[in-house]
Amino acid sequence: MKLNSSIKNITLSNNLASVNEANFVTTALDIFQYQYQHNQVYQQYCQALHIHPATINNIKNIPFLPIAFFKTQTIATTGFEPAIIFESSGTTQTINSKHLVKDIGLYEASFNAAFRLFYGEPANWCIIALLPSYLERNNSSLVMMADKLIEQSGHRQSGFYLNEPEKLHQTLQQLENQQQKTLLIGVTFALLDFAEQYPIPLSYTTIMETGGMKGRREEITRQEVHGILRHGFTVNKIHSEYGMTELLSQAYSAGNGIFKCPPWMKVLVREEDDPLSCLMADKNNIVSGALNVIDLANIYSCSFIATDDAAKLHPDESFEILGRLDNADIRGCSLLSL
Repeated sequence: MKLNSSIKNITLSNNLASVNEANFVTTALDIFQYQYQHNQVYQQYCQALHIHPATINNIKNIPFLPIAFFKTQTIATTGFEPAIIFESSGTTQTINSKHLVKDIGLYEASFNAAFRLFYGEPANWCIIALLPSYLERNNSSLVMMADKLIEQSGHRQSGFYLNEPEKLHQTLQQLENQQQKTLLIGVTFALLDFAEQYPIPLSYTTIMETGGMKGRREEITRQEVHGILRHGFTVNKIHSEYGMTELLSQAYSAGNGIFKCPPWMKVLVREEDDPLSCLMADKNNIVSGALNVIDLANIYSCSFIATDDAAKLHPDESFEILGRLDNADIRGCSLLSL
């Protein structure tokens, strides 16, 4: 099966911004057909479910590949030598997921377009990353994203701050005095440690947590985390990023744990005990279940992933993460419950 025009427009120009509400469904269905034909693991999964691609004419009927497959199988659409292999953080007791990335440009196009959509030009920000555990690895998608955004920021005080809490505190004070718009993006346990050791009132800084206690601290709810951070930084809201190794796109929350997706990403929910079910929110109802993600940037991997997160889907297609499903492995980027 050849790439049709809707997929070519994304892959050849890395133009994810060409996806919109009007053409999302058509593009998703085209990608499903393409991945069924050229992704052996995904095809075998669909066949095991006795699903024939000719019967799929609605995104609600597309089979979503369990995310655990990324731990044990090579998930690739077409044969290629990966430009990079992203690997999940996990713990010493878990098997890490691996995401083979054919085109780094697609990943960069995705996080750049999403950041601009939700936060504007990186050059308008001083971007500070507090990601100590991720910097210990060479294959973290989060570190790559932060590194590229820091580079585009161009601010002399943008950068990674590793084991430098006093320097970070002084830097934030200077930026506040300059009334410089700043983004402090960090893994949850590091932000909590910093807020408790170096509390500082912030008026021009946006705090963004990426999730993850990674065994460093006792697990607490997202509400409790945000409460501690709001108090430590004297801010009204804590922003959040929802992403994972198996995806090339991210959703963002501007507060209260309510996430919104960029146009080329969509979430659905399923019954926890029925992988083929699809629950849709309507204008009057909020639905809860296990989270399914459609990520059209995952053209050369799998765009249809059944995660191990429990979620609440709102009528406007925003969503909340409620926690992990029972018996799911603890993940570095999604350890919090609401």
